[in-house]
Amino acid sequence: MTSKNCHSIADLTIGFVGAGNMAQAIIHGLIAAGHSATQIVCSNPSQDKLLALQQNYPDIKATSDNHKVVEISDIIIVAVKPQMLSEALSSIHTNLCADKLVISVAAGVETSTIYELLHSKGSIIRAMPNTPATIGEGVTGLFAMDNVSELQKNWSEQIFNSVGHSVWINQESQMDWVTAISGSGPAHYFYFLEAVIDSAVLDGFDPSTARQLAVQTAIGAAKMARASGDVSISQLRQAVTSPGGTTAAAIESFQNDQFAEIINRALKASVSRGQELAHTPKPK
Repeated sequence: MTSKNCHSIADLTIGFVGAGNMAQAIIHGLIAAGHSATQIVCSNPSQDKLLALQQNYPDIKATSDNHKVVEISDIIIVAVKPQMLSEALSSIHTNLCADKLVISVAAGVETSTIYELLHSKGSIIRAMPNTPATIGEGVTGLFAMDNVSELQKNWSEQIFNSVGHSVWINQESQMDWVTAISGSGPAHYFYFLEAVIDSAVLDGFDPSTARQLAVQTAIGAAKMARASGDVSISQLRQAVTSPGGTTAAAIESFQNDQFAEIINRALKASVSRGQELAHTPKPK
């Protein structure tokens, strides 16, 4: 195992407990960004998932033993569903060093719960990445416990910046909103795109043309928003909205149907579900 004074993750072994979609997304992004597959280890009870992962990345170390991940990794990313987190953490705490970095991507589960499940071991960071990490366009909200060092924070940034961007959150209570906005967010935008494409198809467009128009418009709008600096999103919208024009007609229809309130209710529903997940039963 590499010295804990190493400032770059390039020489660190990164271990994953869980080989589901999010673990695969982060692994894909790390390797695409140049991290060696030989310095990634992944555990999962499903041999099929491990075999599928090794088909894509033959040099990854794969095991069904969570203890092996803890033993050989400098950083451990626990990438399991919130309902499975208690079982996963209970299986690794016995040989976990007190100050080893543990990153959890389980939605809704607070760092205090994770720390308790690990029997007060580990430096805990809670992360909420999203699936665009698979193409290097993810965004991850990060929250660290007080015992996490600046070096460990830097390692975390390197991991998640290799699959997009990362943002530190000062109050853990805001992580449920991170989940709602960005963790779940891609599905929200996909749902909007579905509706736009379906509307065009109903009016006679072939699906391929409708998809090209809708998807490229979304890409262009998002890139304009990212490149706009201090220009507000409202100002960008208004710049496209000529009074009495076609865009104004659509915006007026949105407003009449209380589109902003629909979005607000949907995000709050996601936040509420995240808070429910925070009450994961603890092992007895």
